[in-house]
Amino acid sequence: MSNESGSMIPPRPERPAAEQAARGGYVGPSTPQPGAPQYAAPGAATQAGAFTGQGGADASQPGFPPPTTPTYAWAQPEPKPKKAKSGIGAKVAGLMVVAALIGGGAGLGGAWIGFNSFGDGTAQEVSSSSATGTQSVTINNPEDVNETAAIAAKALPSVVTIEAASDSAGGSGSGVVLSEDGYVLTNTHVVTLGGEAAHAQLRVTMSDGTLYNATIVGTDPTYDLAVIKLEDASGLTPITFADSSKLNVGDTSVAIGAPMGLNNTVTTGVISNVNRAIEIASSAAPDDESTEGDGDQQSPWFFDLPGQEQGEGTTPTNESIKIAVLQTDAAINPGNSGGALVNGSGELIGINVAIATANSSSGEGGSIGLGFAIPANIANRVANEIIENGSASHGLLGASVAPAASVEGTTTTGAYIAEDPVAGGGAEKGGLQKGDVITKVDGVRVNDAIDLTAQIRANAAGATVTITYVRDGSEHEAEVTLGEM
Repeated sequence: MSNESGSMIPPRPERPAAEQAARGGYVGPSTPQPGAPQYAAPGAATQAGAFTGQGGADASQPGFPPPTTPTYAWAQPEPKPKKAKSGIGAKVAGLMVVAALIGGGAGLGGAWIGFNSFGDGTAQEVSSSSATGTQSVTINNPEDVNETAAIAAKALPSVVTIEAASDSAGGSGSGVVLSEDGYVLTNTHVVTLGGEAAHAQLRVTMSDGTLYNATIVGTDPTYDLAVIKLEDASGLTPITFADSSKLNVGDTSVAIGAPMGLNNTVTTGVISNVNRAIEIASSAAPDDESTEGDGDQQSPWFFDLPGQEQGEGTTPTNESIKIAVLQTDAAINPGNSGGALVNGSGELIGINVAIATANSSSGEGGSIGLGFAIPANIANRVANEIIENGSASHGLLGASVAPAASVEGTTTTGAYIAEDPVAGGGAEKGGLQKGDVITKVDGVRVNDAIDLTAQIRANAAGATVTITYVRDGSEHEAEVTLGEM
């Protein structure tokens, strides 16, 4: 059996990239899998050293190629007749509608949202200003602003585009701002180019076009999260974290990031599932000497690197990680990884990490409404530990498990304890025994061994969790203090 195993971030001295980035990233299968999911970033270029959507670069000269700006042309529509105004009162009423949609002023943490009430009614800007600076998005019709525009006005200043380059490859992804002085949260596979580069050069673009160089503070391959630090940054707008444990299926979800290198892209949908777990093939999966595992359970989830044919430039691996995720039908594409999934108030509910694609021949398949994000509560804990310690810890149950549905005689789905728990481990100390079927961790339903692994590893080492299990047809609970993987 294989192994199982809001918030202001305080400044911390930077660590050398070479020290923190050595644990690698993610690769995909060497054989195409029909309907297989893929990482939502990085958008690796097909030409060495070039970024998706930018001009090529000589592979012999590492670094960032100069961007090229495409020019678009379209027919200008006939101007619409202006509606009759009833003086300043009508304009002020319109201002109040925008403010209400965005959160009513005070709900923005002190930010003021408005527009030029005395303009000509054409394209205007909605500014979000505070002590941390000013950002803006264009509002073309101030009298008819919908909820998504209001969400974007609040969240966009806190979402960045990350470009990574090595001697032979380049790609881009997204990230979210954690602090005014430049800590940014993203995915490990974004900053390591899917494991191809431990020391990639990083360049970050803010929503207003400001550029920064960045270095890696630390990576967490177990949950595919990483923190980077922008050089000489100040006055940035940190993202506001929501409590992701309070989400419901059907809640509004808005994905913000840089799919295919198109920064400041906003897509909307709903939360499709709040307790999903997926398994990802990963060359960075940490060595784990415990006996916790998913038995012979086969994962349907296989991920490849966008911008490359499957198997190209990747390292075959039988290792994998299991992570708990939110599922959304908001359109997420390669390049969205590391970016924000926010709620109807513009607060972070998840870090976009992966998608499923119907395209089985290449990593460039688009969204089919199956996107996945690491819940904000997990991302927040991991980010804080990386900044404080350079790495994050993950819990260990100390029991070898298999999917209960594959065990004859079981009457419920869950994680079946197939062998006696490890002596001295959390499971044994908590009173769990061989033959028990674990069905919940802290109230979250566990359907199989992958679910159990994902939920256990979401917790820090030393955390105490409530395990619900079935023994001899009766349900019981145990308080278990987790070990460290």
